Amino acid sequence: MKSNRNINYGLYLVSDRDVLDGRDFIRSLEEAILGGVTLIQLREKNATSSEFYSLAVKVKELASKYNIPLIINDRIDIALAVDADGVHVGQDDMPANVVRDILGKDKIVGVSTATLEEALKATEDGADYIGVGALFPTDTKTDTRIVTLDQLKNIKENISIPVVGIGGINENNIKSVSDTGIDGVAIVSAILGKEDIREAAVKLYNDFARK
Repeated sequence: MKSNRNINYGLYLVSDRDVLDGRDFIRSLEEAILGGVTLIQLREKNATSSEFYSLAVKVKELASKYNIPLIINDRIDIALAVDADGVHVGQDDMPANVVRDILGKDKIVGVSTATLEEALKATEDGADYIGVGALFPTDTKTDTRIVTLDQLKNIKENISIPVVGIGGINENNIKSVSDTGIDGVAIVSAILGKEDIREAAVKLYNDFARK
């Protein structure tokens, strides 16, 4: 596990070009960062390897400019190619301990979980943090398992690594998520789907911080 960097998982942005409705991708991410986003996960489920790599190069440059971590969803090869800060994997992907062996001890490894058992296994396998969800219905990911806020709180209380909530979190429910004591919230549409991306990020950052 990582011990040499203090990662702020507070406002964790997961990318989705579809919700931008044609707006410039990199500029939109920059607006989100200026609004308080502390970490970016580049998730490109439908891109070719070439497209994913080209985007990753640009996003890595942007993240480095603002000194925030870039996490690549699933694709260890892309993460290595652009020297991203880490990788996030799901339950059907390569195990965290294998990802760790490939990436090395200084990279961030995150794992999606929906149960305490999965969270404990991810911790045992050397994950640096877990994403827990989906907490609420979401249009950006269809193959989700719903996790209640009570379950989220129980997971947070029983593991030793940071917990990030994900799935349908927005300005209307972020306070209830924050009250569980978790370390961060992963947001897609509630930032990138808004007309004023920067202002949306500012509001969510402040709402989560008031816990």
